[in-house]
Amino acid sequence: MSSNPYENEPGFENANEASDKQAQKHYVQKIRHETLRISVIQRLEGYLGLQPNGTSAPPESLDSSDLDYDEQLEEANNPFEPFKDLCKRRFLWYYDSYMAAVIQGKSEVEPLQPFVRMPFESPGSNSMDGRFNYPELERRLKAIKEALDAETARWAEEGLTSKAGESTVAVNLQHQFDQVTAYLKRGDMPHSVVLEDNNPFVWLITYFGRPMTNLDGGLFRIKIAFSTRFPNEQPRVRFETKLFHHLIAADGTACYTPNPMKVEDVKSHIDAIFEMLEEDEPAYDPRKIVNPEATKMFWGNQPDDKKLYNRRLRRSVQMSME
Repeated sequence: MSSNPYENEPGFENANEASDKQAQKHYVQKIRHETLRISVIQRLEGYLGLQPNGTSAPPESLDSSDLDYDEQLEEANNPFEPFKDLCKRRFLWYYDSYMAAVIQGKSEVEPLQPFVRMPFESPGSNSMDGRFNYPELERRLKAIKEALDAETARWAEEGLTSKAGESTVAVNLQHQFDQVTAYLKRGDMPHSVVLEDNNPFVWLITYFGRPMTNLDGGLFRIKIAFSTRFPNEQPRVRFETKLFHHLIAADGTACYTPNPMKVEDVKSHIDAIFEMLEEDEPAYDPRKIVNPEATKMFWGNQPDDKKLYNRRLRRSVQMSME
């Protein structure tokens, strides 16, 4: 398979004429547009109950008067969609990359410019027809981001209700909080964790930069938001203290991977977050490009790229104490 999708079409593997070069450019442009529109935007809008015009579909009501709180949650979770939460978390990871793709697309084509038909496409049966509309895609991407942020904020409210109902998830998270608190106190760094508003579904971690690293002297506040469907819905982690890091998105969303065998263990999430921060020489992983600007510096080919990255990182560390 070629990284150039045009060359993956039967009979066009070695098409290198001038007309083919131009067609390749047009083909990539419309694939990028339709990938954003269909694979990303339409999927997330469906998960969030958003209409293309930005309005929200009314939530489905449940006749739950005869159910206790845990049973209500179980009823609300049906049917289980294992990739729904993953897609939401990945959207938060890649939001900046999606917006960068929109900006690039807007610079290359005009609004409502029609797609160019490829020589291997047949009208009506095998053709990707349509028009470019990057301003509309940009609006819909922003609406999805706002909806996800609002959903995360609602988790805190739902968590307080869950706590009042003494649900299994609330009791479990409170127990894990007590364990993690003791675990951090035994560590060699003065990291700490508290509950926001005494809510076991919102944890606030204070992370102290480890000495002799680029984070030395830094003080960072990290918020971990839990859903009442945890662990089926994984926590969302955001740095409330600004930190320029190749694994932290511009809005503070943290890109980390907990032990897949312990996703229900909050300690494994915290350990993974700390490891993400402190690892100096991580293996390159294209799935973890969540901060395009920082990633370009961190993995850049120029001699000064890494120096510039470290300088920006250190500056943000110093600002964390101001």
